[in-house]
Amino acid sequence: MVKITIKDLSFSYRSSRILDGLSLVVEDSEVLGLVGPNGSGKTTLIKCIDRILKPRGSIFLDGRAVESMSRQEIARYIGYVPQSSSTPLSTTVFDTVLMDRRPHMSWRVSDGDIDRVAEIMELLHIDGFALKDFSELSGGQKQKVLIARALCQEPQVLLLDEPTSNLDMKHQLEVMEIIGDLVRERRISAVMAIHDLNLASRFCDKLAILKGGKIFAAGDPFSLLTPGVIRSVYGVEAVVMDNHDRPVIIPLRSLNGGVACE
Repeated sequence: MVKITIKDLSFSYRSSRILDGLSLVVEDSEVLGLVGPNGSGKTTLIKCIDRILKPRGSIFLDGRAVESMSRQEIARYIGYVPQSSSTPLSTTVFDTVLMDRRPHMSWRVSDGDIDRVAEIMELLHIDGFALKDFSELSGGQKQKVLIARALCQEPQVLLLDEPTSNLDMKHQLEVMEIIGDLVRERRISAVMAIHDLNLASRFCDKLAILKGGKIFAAGDPFSLLTPGVIRSVYGVEAVVMDNHDRPVIIPLRSLNGGVACE
């Protein structure tokens, strides 16, 4: 179980400020969804937590500063799932997933490592193409392989950057259900950047709405996703309906005129 504490975090690309004094807490056994318009800093925040980027400010895992940890230590705590990935070499799906067992492996692969990879691949229903070349997979299949890689690290924190972006409706639901089940059963934490507000409202325990590199608001989905907030953050007129205490957002039109699309 890991609690993530972010304090006064800022990050800039050259002269362009992307994150600006951001503070946030992610409790253990919690799924936090990062939502907001394009360019609001969601992906940058994910990369800062994993120390792919080096921001100003502080990030703590159970009180320990991430900046004081080695790359190997971070890999034992955090599993990172990017939006997309390519491998420079021709590797099978099984070997691609096995690569991320490195934080737990000695100089050779053990039977336990192989069993762990097989278990995760079966969980994500990708065991049927274990011997296929990763480069030959569809976008959706690649995304599930990337999630399997992160899970093979046995992380206490999962960071996911648009984990459903290349998946059809069925597989979007399947992946989100798997993430939710893992968080509850293994008592880990998950932080995901996600565009689909309806998926976010259904599967996230808490949302943080980013706008202009700052936290516009944070809290439970039902209290946050109101027509007024959606109008202010996205510039979209929307109807919000109650579905078993989870909001369902129906976009109507952009404030510029015309029809809004998901």
